[in-house]
Amino acid sequence: MVVLEKKYEIGVRRFGFVNWIGVWTLYKKEVLRFFNVIGQTILGPIMTAGLFLLVISLAIGEGRSDILGVSYINFLFPGLIAMQFLTQAFSHSSSSLLMGKVMGNIVDMISAPLSSLEVTMAIILASVTRGFIIAAVSIIVFTFFLNIQIDNIFYVLIYLFLGSFVLGAVGFIAGLWAEKFDNMSTVTNFVITPFVFLSGSFYSIDKLPKFLQIISEYNPFFYMIDGFRYGFIGNSDGSITFGLIYLFLLCIITWFVSFILYLKGYKIIS
Repeated sequence: MVVLEKKYEIGVRRFGFVNWIGVWTLYKKEVLRFFNVIGQTILGPIMTAGLFLLVISLAIGEGRSDILGVSYINFLFPGLIAMQFLTQAFSHSSSSLLMGKVMGNIVDMISAPLSSLEVTMAIILASVTRGFIIAAVSIIVFTFFLNIQIDNIFYVLIYLFLGSFVLGAVGFIAGLWAEKFDNMSTVTNFVITPFVFLSGSFYSIDKLPKFLQIISEYNPFFYMIDGFRYGFIGNSDGSITFGLIYLFLLCIITWFVSFILYLKGYKIIS
């Protein structure tokens, strides 16, 4: 009987607390993924927001009264931009996980020397990047047609980040849960889109009945859009401070859920 003198041992992590090279590589891969189809992932949402603005402008003309101290068009365009970067942040992370499972190449990510923390943060931050690009390009394009003024750039950026991060994390969870594209379409059509449309994108919640105003005040999408709009016009429907705290807590909760699910291999490892 032959006794092996040197047995194989489990390798020791050599990257320190965080595998920065691995995180950067996965993040860059995700960013390049949506840049490779820029017409669909960046230009398409911007055109959609522009068409919404054009059609609504033509429909209401100049007769609509001011809202929150500004013209209706100046009230409208931040909501349209927010609507696009929120839905696209969700779309990025959810499609990344779902396509990986459907095509079978998610095994490359699972077997990579990356922890659950590193994977979730890289993909979610790529979703945030997509949201920032869409918002930045949309603002630049809209300045050619509207007199856009930014009242407070801090609130524009912080609500842009918080909203994109929450939707990126929710998209990560949805991507793990979904087993086919029909499942993802269900989430998008019956959860994300209704919440976005009914969160003050096109109107002030002061116009709603009282019970709907109360419901809107618990809708996180309302604070994402209201806070983002506040950065432009300096007025808001809801509490900006409460919105920041609420969304910050949601960032932690949604990321933690995505982290735990990926750590346990939810619907990835059979």
